Amino acid sequence: MNGAQSVVRTLVNSGVEVCFANPGTSEMHFVAALDSVSGMRPVLCLFEGVVTGAADGYGRIAAKPAVNLLHLGPGLANGLANLHNARRAGTPIVNIVGDHAAYHLQYDAPLTSDIAGFARPVSSWIHESKSAGAVASDTARAVQAACAAPGGIATLIMPADVAWNQAARAAHKLPEIGPAQVAAETVEAIAKRLSNGKKSALLLRGQALLGDALEAAGRVAAKTGVRLLCDTFAPQTELGAGRVPLERIPYFSEQITAFLKDVEQLILVGSKPPVSFFAYPGKPSWGAPEGCLIEYLAQPHENGAQAVKDLAAAVDAPAEPAARTQLVLPELPKGKLNSLGVAQAIAHLTPDHAIYAEEANTSGLPFQMMLPKARPHTHLPLTGGSIGQGLPLAIGAAIAAPDRKVVCPHGDGGAAYTMQALWTMAREKLDVTVVIYANRSYAILNIELQRVGASGAGANALSMLDLHNPEMNWMKIAEGLGVEASRATTAEEFSAQYASAMSQRGPRLIEALI
Repeated sequence: MNGAQSVVRTLVNSGVEVCFANPGTSEMHFVAALDSVSGMRPVLCLFEGVVTGAADGYGRIAAKPAVNLLHLGPGLANGLANLHNARRAGTPIVNIVGDHAAYHLQYDAPLTSDIAGFARPVSSWIHESKSAGAVASDTARAVQAACAAPGGIATLIMPADVAWNQAARAAHKLPEIGPAQVAAETVEAIAKRLSNGKKSALLLRGQALLGDALEAAGRVAAKTGVRLLCDTFAPQTELGAGRVPLERIPYFSEQITAFLKDVEQLILVGSKPPVSFFAYPGKPSWGAPEGCLIEYLAQPHENGAQAVKDLAAAVDAPAEPAARTQLVLPELPKGKLNSLGVAQAIAHLTPDHAIYAEEANTSGLPFQMMLPKARPHTHLPLTGGSIGQGLPLAIGAAIAAPDRKVVCPHGDGGAAYTMQALWTMAREKLDVTVVIYANRSYAILNIELQRVGASGAGANALSMLDLHNPEMNWMKIAEGLGVEASRATTAEEFSAQYASAMSQRGPRLIEALI
């Protein structure tokens, strides 16, 4: 057994079953080990940003890490944007990054770089393995670190000679470092605060937004009248008919302050106080109103889901939430196709328990208005804000939940960042339907150009936000990468094409000309 084989066996022993990869020379022994060690599914991606984004989608749905295999510092650097998104989402991920053999580093070969320096801003744990004898135990520690609450990115640097030298054995899974329990006195203090008659809101994140914890939050609201909120880009929410309704914090700064203006007490559950995405001249960065009391029921590393359940008991909440979302399906659209019509068709035609890996940006506003009242589903948004995440996110979600329909509504500008993901969808035969909003523009930046007060913008400036000349043909791009594709120019065409995609399995792309 060599070092690479011991690493793969340790990953499998630790419950890691999927490897997203874009390997190079220094990782060839790991690649070979994927045949000699059973239990690991390898998934090739054509760009490292797809690798890291797919691991994010997988980790959010599977609630456990995948492993990324990346080639040296430049390979890791290519994946940093979606690792930033994954860090913001609290997604568990293990990176294995190859490096030159230790004795080769002295020659400063062309690909030599500061791998740890690249990894540091996005990693909660970093280690460079020094020997084949230790690399298995290092791998077990990496998995343990990635799974530690609230979930993080563990980066293990494996020099080539560590991979090819002889190792004694694989390591076993280490005990999980679970979330810390919230103290009973904290729960009691928050329960007392919710009974003081002031206007209160619970801002929920992570596991507190899912399953029994969300039900418990609904029961707390029924007893106390507290508003239930989630972040603008909460990593994962369960929405739709039959679910406890949530209020999503808006995107723009002045919308946030208006949304929260009456809140006197803001209780955070695994979340941070709401702030504006960007600074704007004359507009607030801080979202909470002046004088609003902010308290934590649970910090991100604590068990927010259990804390909400304990809070329900502490306030003597009723057995059922006061409100559940009622199913409201829009009529199928007719006539000229626009973003509203796309949202109507998706809401009307998507089956129960679909997963939306969504990066629709400005075109997604109607989508976000309609989907909460549609059939029950899981929403995975652009957590972290770095565009080019939606397509890779859909790959990971589809691999984590092969029995569920995955829908990826995506702006054309952001999709251009990681269009290589379509090839992996085709190769892996993933049940993903991609909807490209083809407005030929970085539309959000046209809005931001005005909001930041940039003056004197003319033809040169506007050309930086425009995707014409030439126009990307997403139908041809998808077909060239192996995905069945079509183009819709009317609402009726889109509805028919989307209905067809929902009635069959496998990857599809619909280019919606809006």
